[in-house]
Amino acid sequence: MLRRLELEAAELSVYLTSDAVIKRLNLAYRGKDRPTDVLAFPLDGAPRRRSAPAEPHLLGDIVISLHAAKRQADARKRPLIEELRLLLAHGLLHLLGYDHATLVQKRRMRAMTRQLVRAAALPEGTGELASRTKRPKPAGRRSG
Repeated sequence: MLRRLELEAAELSVYLTSDAVIKRLNLAYRGKDRPTDVLAFPLDGAPRRRSAPAEPHLLGDIVISLHAAKRQADARKRPLIEELRLLLAHGLLHLLGYDHATLVQKRRMRAMTRQLVRAAALPEGTGELASRTKRPKPAGRRSG
């Protein structure tokens, strides 16, 4: 996702938590006394949309409720990892200053979210570990 946004050197933290914890954060920082699926906390308070790719900087924190992600994944009949990927993309865009308060903003953010999700998707049928731990096939025994 960061590569797609030309922010390869950027860093962020991701905190996977419960509805109870995210509800407390939502109340403390947004004044909303209910759980939500994802929260984003830009580090410097002034999100940046772009910077030089080689310029290292911290973007901020993304907090995702695993409970909400599971409920949403089940409702959409898709794997939890896909829902988490979507929530990560959504949170990342919030770190960069994107919002969805107006219809135009909502459409733009939805389109960018889809691009990031596609950029982070693995080829079908491969798992995260499988793609990183491919080993050479053992040499066959020769008869003779």
